Amino acid sequence: MTDKLLTADIDLIQKILPHRYPFLLIDKVVDIDGTKMATGIKNVTFNEPHFQGHFPGVPIMPGVTIVEAMAQSAAVMLGTALDLANKDLLVYFMSIDKCKFRRKVIPGDVLKLFVNTLRGKPGGKVWRFSGRASVDGEMAAEAEFTAMMDMPKEASE
Repeated sequence: MTDKLLTADIDLIQKILPHRYPFLLIDKVVDIDGTKMATGIKNVTFNEPHFQGHFPGVPIMPGVTIVEAMAQSAAVMLGTALDLANKDLLVYFMSIDKCKFRRKVIPGDVLKLFVNTLRGKPGGKVWRFSGRASVDGEMAAEAEFTAMMDMPKEASE
């Protein structure tokens, strides 16, 4: 692997993930260091559909969407490092552990999603990650999660 850190813009993200509005929850992934670590970026805006009901008059990004954004960042990290763009990659949660929420995430925030691989190897289906979400350097959430990659046959050979 090269020493150069990779970046995935929204075009590459959409070539890796099947998610689309309103469930595509990341805007960019930067500092992709192979399958080891990456940082997702989510620009939180008031126009997102969950703010209509969570909570009206006091918009707060739901915690489950923060954890999903961490998982999407991890999937893009793997997709970029393992050259899985345009390969119909699907990734499914298997577990979420040690999940804690520390601060509200509101419209106008820039959510940074730091993901690290705890277990997994190229060609493997099951991966375990740790994730931290922060706003302006302040911890918003953290979790460990396990996911299964449903890779196309030619990508896993």
